[in-house]
Amino acid sequence: MRIVIAGSSGLIGTALVASLRADGHEVVRLVRRPPSGQGESQWDPDHAHLDASVLDSTDAVVNLCGVGIGDKRWSGSYKQAIRDSRIVATDVLTAAVVRAGVPVLVNAGAVGYYGDTGDTVVDEDAPPGTDFLATVCRDWEAATKPAADGGARVVNLRSGVVISGHGGIIGRLRPLYSFALGGRLGNGRQYFPWISLDDEVAAITFALTTDTVSGPVNLTGPAPVTNAQFNRAMARVLHRPAPWVVPGFVLEAVVGEFAKSGILAGQRAVPAVLESAGFTFRHNTIGEALHASLGR
Repeated sequence: MRIVIAGSSGLIGTALVASLRADGHEVVRLVRRPPSGQGESQWDPDHAHLDASVLDSTDAVVNLCGVGIGDKRWSGSYKQAIRDSRIVATDVLTAAVVRAGVPVLVNAGAVGYYGDTGDTVVDEDAPPGTDFLATVCRDWEAATKPAADGGARVVNLRSGVVISGHGGIIGRLRPLYSFALGGRLGNGRQYFPWISLDDEVAAITFALTTDTVSGPVNLTGPAPVTNAQFNRAMARVLHRPAPWVVPGFVLEAVVGEFAKSGILAGQRAVPAVLESAGFTFRHNTIGEALHASLGR
C-alpha cells in the first residue's frame, strides 16, 4: 500500500511509520518544514496548502495531527489551538481525499469523545459527552464526513492513553514513581482507558487493511482499569511504593481546567469493534502493557 501520513513526528506516528515501512508499505510523511529527503512532502494545513499530486495513486491517508491536550495550561488561546490543530488539518485532508478519490481515511480521535462516563461501560455506540474535549472530538469526527459521503472508507480512531516506555504519560510519570512519589489522583475511581503502543500501532494497521472496519473504533485495551488500579500496577512493575494521594482540588489549582476533564474524569471504554472484527491484542492487561513498555 501507498500510505500518506500527517502528524507522523509524535510518539504514535513515529512508531507507525517504522512499522508500516518494515512491513513493506510505501509511506509518505506530510511535514510542515521543507522536506529533508525522499518520503516527505511539505504541507501547510493552516493555509490549506497541500500538493495535490502527493495523493496520486495513494491507497490510504492517516491523520494523526493535534497538539498535546496536556502540554500547557488551558488558556483560551490554547483551547483554540487544541481544536484548530485537529479540525483544520482534518478539513484540509478530507477535502484532498475527496478530490483525489483516496479510498481510505483513518483519522485520529480520542475516547474523550464520551466525556466522563463514570462506571458505565461504553462501546462505540455510546453518545458523545458535553465537556470541551468531548465537543472537540465530536467535531473532529464530523470533519471527516465529506470523505465518507464521497465514498471513502473512513475510520475514526478513539484512542485511550498510550502506554510506552519511550514517552507519553509513562515518560512523565516514571521519574515520580522511581523516587517513590507516585500515587493516585483524586479519589482514584475514575477510569483510565489505556492501550500499549504496540497494540495502538497494530490496531491502526488493522484499520488500514481490514475492509470491514469503518466508523468509530475504540483503541483501548480489553481490560479497563481505574486510576487507583493503574497506580498499583505501576508501583508493582517498578518495585516502588506509591502511597501518595493528590486531591482533586490541588490538581485543579495546579493544572487548571484540564484536571477536571482530562485527569479526574475517565471513560470505561471497551474495544468492541476491534474485538468483533477479529483483532488480537498483544497486551490484554495493564500489567502486561507496563511490563512490556518498561522492560521489567
